[in-house]
Amino acid sequence: MLQTVSRQRVIVIGAGIGGLAAAVRLADAGMDVEVLELGSKPGGKLRTFPSPAGPVDAGPTVFTMRPVFEELFASVGERLEDHLELIEEPLLARHWWPDGSTLDLHADPEASAEAIREFSGPRSADQFRRFCARARRLFEAFDGPIMRAPRPNLGQVIGKCLADSQLMRDMTPPKTLWRSLAGQFSDPRLAQLFARYATYVGGSPFRSPDILSLIWHAEASGVWRIRGGMVKLARALEHLAIARGARFSYDTEVSAILPGTPMRVRLLSGVERTADAVMFNGDPVALASGRLGPAARDAVKARAVKPRALSAYVWTFAAEPRGVDLTHHNVFFNTHYRREFAAIEEGRMPEDAALYVCAQDRGVDVDPEGLERFEIILNGPAVRQGEPLMDVEEEYEKCMTVTFDTLARRGLTFSPIPGPRALTTPRQFATRFPGSEGSLYGQSPHGMMATFRRPTVRSAVPGLYLAGGGVHPGAGLPMAMSSGRHAAEAILRDHVSISTSRHTDTRGGMWTASRTAAPTVSRSSPS
Repeated sequence: MLQTVSRQRVIVIGAGIGGLAAAVRLADAGMDVEVLELGSKPGGKLRTFPSPAGPVDAGPTVFTMRPVFEELFASVGERLEDHLELIEEPLLARHWWPDGSTLDLHADPEASAEAIREFSGPRSADQFRRFCARARRLFEAFDGPIMRAPRPNLGQVIGKCLADSQLMRDMTPPKTLWRSLAGQFSDPRLAQLFARYATYVGGSPFRSPDILSLIWHAEASGVWRIRGGMVKLARALEHLAIARGARFSYDTEVSAILPGTPMRVRLLSGVERTADAVMFNGDPVALASGRLGPAARDAVKARAVKPRALSAYVWTFAAEPRGVDLTHHNVFFNTHYRREFAAIEEGRMPEDAALYVCAQDRGVDVDPEGLERFEIILNGPAVRQGEPLMDVEEEYEKCMTVTFDTLARRGLTFSPIPGPRALTTPRQFATRFPGSEGSLYGQSPHGMMATFRRPTVRSAVPGLYLAGGGVHPGAGLPMAMSSGRHAAEAILRDHVSISTSRHTDTRGGMWTASRTAAPTVSRSSPS
């Protein structure tokens, strides 16, 4: 359906996936869109670091829920496959335990069940099949009223449970993810494996709700690799937005958001931009803490951004691996899983930790030789305000020991061992993403009602909208993409009108108006 939209101005603060997704939709609808980004490139947490083997992905590495991305491209008359080359991985991940056992999980569920049968016996294979069925039911129950909705609808979830006795049994009694999995799997290694999905959204499996087991269904539905790296997704979205008239200003820091009619955005340079609407694509805690001015402090409630989710220690480097046979996604589990999260709860780097190793030059269609690119992730705590920080050199030495000595004991070594510049710590994430306290996922997912406390795209300040992993529906690339869609649709609903003025920038907060061109016809129709 064709929709007439006035040439109103929207400022998007932040070029993360949520901001990019919104910018594409808004520009396609004919709005005057400018994106202001603190960094020098688009992508937010989709980052790369240089290495002798080429750029290394230093952020999210798993591309799932492909229909979410296809929908965005289709909404502006494009096809995902015309902009990105996706390679589906038949092997989802390879898992390793200290006792020497290994397990591959596959995109084919029966191949996974057979692998589990060989790994742990027929009883475990049957338990896995039941777990998969339950994860699918939970995913389908929450997909519409929670993940695809602009705000979570608890009533619809309750209605679904009341209408489906099996779903009601799946949901009750409420348990933590760890306790639930311990009851579903007789082999503790399998409980540990599926418990790790809590970390996908920054939570501890010992405190996160059982509902997070639905993440397994999202991953089991398909995992893809992007040819050229995950950052290609950000570049593709930037290209789509620019092709539709959006403008991007990089290395541009915003110091304040000033509500009113029009909205104003003050840059660190003192220049002020004016707009009909402002969308903030960053961690909402930055607003609540006053980092973007006192007038924007009331945009979100403090309980919607606290407590903080996990951070991480992230290694990105090139080296020659020796020892075990790696695939693209690898997880090396620890012996005492509970101790890892107990240390994080206390604000410490865990000494006995599970390690995720992304071998970026391994996969279905590559045969690496020589130097290979790696990203290794060790879960860590967010930065606690007012608490003393470990010495930088001491932190590096400890993280190197925890990471590479652990892997060496498991048979995996690297040559050369990466230096300090290859490590990004929670405190560095806190600097890279101001106000975030180093958390990579926003608000903690702990507790049954965490989903319903998270900020939604409409803030409490008129004209100020939100998007990103700290906003409903939550952390992860597909969720951040969905938040951008929700934010764009909210702006279009609120600002589809006849506009006769256009704003310009001056110092001191003044603005002048001039006549604009006629309204633009859009290929997308907000609903």
